[in-house]
Amino acid sequence: MQKRIEVGVLGATGMVGQHFVKFLQGHPWFALTWAGASDRSAGKKYSDATSWRLDGVMPPEAAGLTVQECKPGNAPKLLFSAMDASVATEIERAFAEAGHVVVSNSKNHRMEPDVPLLVPEINPDHLKLIPLQQRNRGWKGKIATNPNCSTVALTLGLAPLKPFGITRIICTTMQAISGAGYPGVPSMDINANVIPFIGGEEEKMQQETQKILGEMTDGRVEPLAAKVSAHCNRVPVVDGHMVAVSVELALKPTEAEVRAAFDTYTGLPQQRNLPSAPPRPVIYMPEQDRPQPRRDAARERGMTVFVGRLRPCPALDWKFMALGHNTVRGAAGAAVLNAELMYTEGLLD
Repeated sequence: MQKRIEVGVLGATGMVGQHFVKFLQGHPWFALTWAGASDRSAGKKYSDATSWRLDGVMPPEAAGLTVQECKPGNAPKLLFSAMDASVATEIERAFAEAGHVVVSNSKNHRMEPDVPLLVPEINPDHLKLIPLQQRNRGWKGKIATNPNCSTVALTLGLAPLKPFGITRIICTTMQAISGAGYPGVPSMDINANVIPFIGGEEEKMQQETQKILGEMTDGRVEPLAAKVSAHCNRVPVVDGHMVAVSVELALKPTEAEVRAAFDTYTGLPQQRNLPSAPPRPVIYMPEQDRPQPRRDAARERGMTVFVGRLRPCPALDWKFMALGHNTVRGAAGAAVLNAELMYTEGLLD
């Protein structure tokens, strides 16, 4: 690529927006040239409008940008959305109608039948929904989404096992406090505690998993027929969502077959050497006490899901642990990887 593609971030001053800004720093294909936020931030320099909460310093190429209102006009064609769910629907649709490509981390459009819900290693063929989306809605642009942060860890942990015929899934999450944004969960609630409720999270994991692992059939996604049951908990960990998974498999693979499936799993992003794609999207850790959020979540730039503790499940067939970085592979990094895949498919033209 001789010239980098100009991109913008909707909701750039918030926590997920900051993760987009950080992840895009030095990107070989995309150049951040535009930042959108609320009316109270518009007109200010990004450095003045943003209370930087991430490790390290604010990227200098972002600091000098003048924040714009989240309205179509002077924004670049490709936009990453970190909009809050309360306003994302109208704003993202307005940009899509105006001809922009919106790659969204927001939940609002994920389950709409003509919107791709992508994990590029798993379901790149779901991008076939884009032409249908544009015909249905009359949009010049398009919207694609990435899943909920805990769903990414679950589905990448399950994807290698799909050839064995997934029939039932029971999962329990231990989700980091960074998933609640800033200021997030009050310290008096989360310190030395576990909160066994995250609003809407269980429903999202159940429905999104079925859509992501579903098959494209006659222009629509036929959801995975497996039953999915999720229990979601907030725990006092900064980054990294852990998922305890039990799975029933129709073909009853051996332990060696399951391990081989984990060890050899790869996808289209690796074949195409996309800039944000990890060499191995799933890594099995043989140690009895791994993976661990503090030690493993940020490895491979936070883009790999680590699995471990594979063992027989007396209720279903097999059980294991999966760990993903919730603000990278579960948010900003996931969306950037989606956009890279879309570029190679000619969907950013």
